[in-house]
Amino acid sequence: MSRILIIVQNLPVPFDRRVWLECQALTKAGYRVAVVCPKGATDPAYEVIDGVELYKYRPYAPGGSKLSFVAEYAYSFAATSWKALVARARGGVLRGRFAAIQACNPPDIFWPLAIAFRAVERTRFVFDHHDLSPELFESRFGGRSLPYKGLRFLERRTHRSADQVISTNESYRQIAITRSGKDPADVTVVRTGPDPAKLQRGEPDEGQRRGHQYLAAYIGVMGPQDGVDIVVRAAEVIVHELGRDDIAFTLIGKGDCFDELVALRDKLKLNGHVEFTGRAPDELVKKVMSTADIGLSPDPLNPLNDVSTMNKTMEYMAFELPVVAFDLVETRVSAADAAVYVKPTGDPEGDVRDYAQAIVDLIDNADERAHMGKLGRVRVEEELAWPYQERAYLGVYQRTVPLKTAGPLKLKGKN
Repeated sequence: MSRILIIVQNLPVPFDRRVWLECQALTKAGYRVAVVCPKGATDPAYEVIDGVELYKYRPYAPGGSKLSFVAEYAYSFAATSWKALVARARGGVLRGRFAAIQACNPPDIFWPLAIAFRAVERTRFVFDHHDLSPELFESRFGGRSLPYKGLRFLERRTHRSADQVISTNESYRQIAITRSGKDPADVTVVRTGPDPAKLQRGEPDEGQRRGHQYLAAYIGVMGPQDGVDIVVRAAEVIVHELGRDDIAFTLIGKGDCFDELVALRDKLKLNGHVEFTGRAPDELVKKVMSTADIGLSPDPLNPLNDVSTMNKTMEYMAFELPVVAFDLVETRVSAADAAVYVKPTGDPEGDVRDYAQAIVDLIDNADERAHMGKLGRVRVEEELAWPYQERAYLGVYQRTVPLKTAGPLKLKGKN
């Protein structure tokens, strides 16, 4: 039975929904799967969940400056390399070999580790391309300076070192082909499709509205490029300028900007309308999404967001929530007619006001909300759902690592 190592740096597993779906798909197909990733707040260093071995290291994130990212990534590379060796040893001399290593970005730094395993044990390398690191840098810090060029180099080396590249959308696929020179036959689109069996609207929990008539929800990362500040500032316009006291906002998730966003909420006197939950358990997520009237995708136009697929958008659609989003290329590909689109103007204050007005207009049109919600759910069930993506994902491994049958893995005890 072939053994696969999956490397993730920016989220713990199974909190990373895409990676966990991939793990489940591989184990169901008969592969043995080990994951190296950072710990969550209460996670052990080693555990097995649903047959997936999880090797976790203490995360290190010193801040949001350029130098802090260098320090974070150097630490992550060292910690990942060590945990990968631990995972290799735990599997045993003969049966511990990894048939393939799958590295998920950001960052694009794990190709030397994959090359080392390839040299020693003929391990294949699969790159799961989640984010455009150069564009992430450009959107966050501006300009195409030396660090940007360094990130382009790392991206190119990762693409070219990989036996197979998995892209989250067609825009990313074209970048692998045109920017890194990858053979189109070796690049496969696997979208982060939601699982409609698990993500579906349930009974509303009116307590989530906190005494308001309507609820707008956000779920996702809260970094500088994610536009969550736009939601908070739009809430200020809606509540304090338009006088709408009937709309509550629940924002689920964490990230580099979390503390700043909470401070901004407090400064704008929106405590009674905007709630930050932090990272939330699935039970709370389902309660909020089953109660909400609209889903918010405030990602602003920048070089990264325009060509990136926003997982939250498809999760809203799975919960039959109409979406309010800025008009971005890949957001339109995902949501189609299940969203209303705000045209970016380049004026931050104007964009906030336009986004606020779009929220109010959609809240006030119950028929349109219901219609868009149904369109979104159907689109998920018939086109975007993970089972459709799972076939393409497993196809990558069927081409790369022919599955060999063997007895069940006997794992050694916990750390």
